[in-house]
Amino acid sequence: MEINRLTLPPIGGAGEVTTFYSFESGAARSIALADSAVLLASRQNATTPVLMIDWDTEAPGLHHLFPMRDERYARDEHVRTEERGGARAGRGAPHRHEGARFEAPRAEAQRPGLLEYFESCREQLKALGRTGGGDHEERARLVLEAIDWEAYVERVDQSRTLYLMRAGCFDDSFGERADRMDWDGLFAACPALYRAFAAHLTRHFRHVLIDCRGGRSAAVSVCTTLLPDRLVGLFTPNGRSLEGLAGVVTRAIDYRCSHEEAQRPLLVYPVPCGVDGVDAERRQLWRRGDPQRGLTGYQPRLEQLLRSCYGLSQLSLDNYLDEVQLHGALASGAAQHLGTLPERDGDRLSQTRAIESLLGWAAAGRFPWQSRGEIELLDAVEAARMRLAGGARQEGAPDAYDPNGVLLARELLRLGELHLHAGRLQGACDCFAESTTLRQHLLGGGHPDTRASRAALAAVLRDSGRLREARQQYEALLEHCADAAGPDHPETLAARAGLAATLARLEEFSQAMQLHDAVLDACERLYGPEHIATFDAIAAQARTLALQGEYSRARMLYERVLEGRQRVLGTEHEDTLRCTQQLAALLRDMGDLGNARKLQESVVRVRERQAGPDAGATLQAREALAEIFAAQGDLGAVRDMQQSLAMVREQRLGSEHPDTLGVLLRLASTLSQQGELEEARRLQQHVVSLHERLRGMDDHETLRSKQMLAQTLSSQGNKVAARHLEKSVEEGGNRLLQLRAMSAGPYGAPGDAAPGEAAPAGLPSPILPGARAATGARVTGPGGGPGPAVQEPLEHKLGQLHKLVEGGRAREARQLADSLRDVILRPTVSQALRRRGVALIKQVYQDDNDKDALLAFAEDEVALLEGALIEASGGRPLALR
Repeated sequence: MEINRLTLPPIGGAGEVTTFYSFESGAARSIALADSAVLLASRQNATTPVLMIDWDTEAPGLHHLFPMRDERYARDEHVRTEERGGARAGRGAPHRHEGARFEAPRAEAQRPGLLEYFESCREQLKALGRTGGGDHEERARLVLEAIDWEAYVERVDQSRTLYLMRAGCFDDSFGERADRMDWDGLFAACPALYRAFAAHLTRHFRHVLIDCRGGRSAAVSVCTTLLPDRLVGLFTPNGRSLEGLAGVVTRAIDYRCSHEEAQRPLLVYPVPCGVDGVDAERRQLWRRGDPQRGLTGYQPRLEQLLRSCYGLSQLSLDNYLDEVQLHGALASGAAQHLGTLPERDGDRLSQTRAIESLLGWAAAGRFPWQSRGEIELLDAVEAARMRLAGGARQEGAPDAYDPNGVLLARELLRLGELHLHAGRLQGACDCFAESTTLRQHLLGGGHPDTRASRAALAAVLRDSGRLREARQQYEALLEHCADAAGPDHPETLAARAGLAATLARLEEFSQAMQLHDAVLDACERLYGPEHIATFDAIAAQARTLALQGEYSRARMLYERVLEGRQRVLGTEHEDTLRCTQQLAALLRDMGDLGNARKLQESVVRVRERQAGPDAGATLQAREALAEIFAAQGDLGAVRDMQQSLAMVREQRLGSEHPDTLGVLLRLASTLSQQGELEEARRLQQHVVSLHERLRGMDDHETLRSKQMLAQTLSSQGNKVAARHLEKSVEEGGNRLLQLRAMSAGPYGAPGDAAPGEAAPAGLPSPILPGARAATGARVTGPGGGPGPAVQEPLEHKLGQLHKLVEGGRAREARQLADSLRDVILRPTVSQALRRRGVALIKQVYQDDNDKDALLAFAEDEVALLEGALIEASGGRPLALR
């Protein structure tokens, strides 16, 4: 039987082409590719066919990394070596380098490779002439079928299905022939040739890895733009290296977007090549940069590059770059590759682990902004679904208990928790809902696992503002927990507290307080008054009181919780800091701005010391402090704070990130209040343009930024442009409402909005306390939800209410008036705005002939005035915005 014939049958499905590129450091690139090839070929019992292609005809090197093991050449060379050895026997032993000087070039010259393959393609194209006409796909097919590609590929590992197409025959003419190869000319003669070449090879190899030369050239464009499905880009601390990689990636993406025949995805995986012996501070500076010193790290630059290339408003490479980094020896090319020197141990610092980490993303085709945990969970969920579907096909009907279904429900719960941690509430809700349904069906509602899934679902529904569905889930959860675990079990107490918080946001305060009292009584009885659980119960009660407007009682409870947590947990514990910020927000709403500022400044100092000046928690604390500055009327301090936040967010998150755009909108509002209308208009116009490009014309955030711009234009006296913009906002809001009505699912039925969830006046997203704001930022308010920093400016809401009243849209006007009645009576609202808002709300209630609502609102107004008089008589005048 002939074993020298290279035979590779087609694989099931198409393989993937991955190009390895580095602007500099070719040795590191080649070693990384060779290691990746060895590890990929070792998968599935070493039966995964992998082909390496050395496209670096300037400095070819892959053939040096793999000793010759192809039987087609090894046998002939062995015979020639024996003959030469016999001839030399009579004249003495040769010099130790003589064999290498004469035998190696002859052996190398017998092995054709990439250069010879495409020389044959060029000759075939000339022979075809005009055959195929303008059908370049047909011409490419005829060319490739006429050439035996297997003659240009050699097997380099007899223990794995690992193959190599070397750069070419390294004879005396190689350099000259490589210089003459016109890659652009081949593309001009047959534009489909390279694309067809890649498709031809991926029918036989699961992975085709291309070693692309560095710099910029026609060959680089072929390898990075026309051929690959994935691009692995290595870069070093040298700034030129990263700039070169960014240029290659940008050109490849731009070409694919602008040429219809090339429009297919290109996944980019940047790989930093570290330097051994560098201290942690310098590594962190290289990666993160230093905004204070004007230094930009490679991570923010890469995130900005990928955002612009893929049209994403936000992404994070935190987890990817935590895991993927080549070590110094590998980066410098000094390391041995795994094919010649397998590592005995795969510890955390090993070369094997470094490459395996990269393949965890690249080989599976995952996005680099997905975390490693998410990738593992997605794989686990997919595998569980396949097993569940396979079991259902075999058995015909699902069992009452299916272990595959139980496993799927567990993985869905874990995936939902990951989505929740990343702030993807919709993804978390979908996972929790499916997990709850599966466990309810397989295990029953009272099973601990079912209760855990339902608790997670109820919480995320509440955080998403879907309060009626959250209430249903909490009520079912409370019933199951009480029946299965007892009324005093921690799960039962947590369910009761969750239901109380949901009822508070539904403005059913009486029932909510009864539940809070029950939870607090149980905690004090079971754990004592100084237990952490007791403090948590008191804090939950304080949040409800703050939502109810009972600020004095809420303040006493928050102060009790803060004192207890400082004593038990410490002054800088996360729970203590959160309580401090909640108390500061409450004091701000009560008008005690001096104490609110002191508390919030203490939080900012701790956040800066613990997490750094540009951490998310620090920025959120500084935004809350800016709100207190605004309440004090210190617009200069607000402006300075917002400008600083805008700069840090742009450097850390990018100029198109929602948080960056949100702080720019708030800065524009401050400028408008200072009378700098033209500067405010320019900022708002900039944000509107980005929103339209990134999110679309009818997205709710686009409509909100347009509405703010219209208000500024109106203040400038440009009434025509303002009216035109307001009309487009109203039309876009109506279109979005219609779209939501048509696509509403089981958790989003139109017309099912609870108090605090309505979306009035053509603005389709919630704008009331507890709803997500347009800017995407979240500032904790006294009730634990978003504070005023993330809500639409009050004057805009009042203008919207006025239009609804004038337009006769009674139902929407009533919804908006109900949402504003508590906000308009806050002590921090200016007298002019309060007078205007009170008059409009009273008019709505009068038009609706709702005397009870009118009387209740009047009583609230009187209570506010009484409170102001009491504070003034106590020698502490009420501080107004």
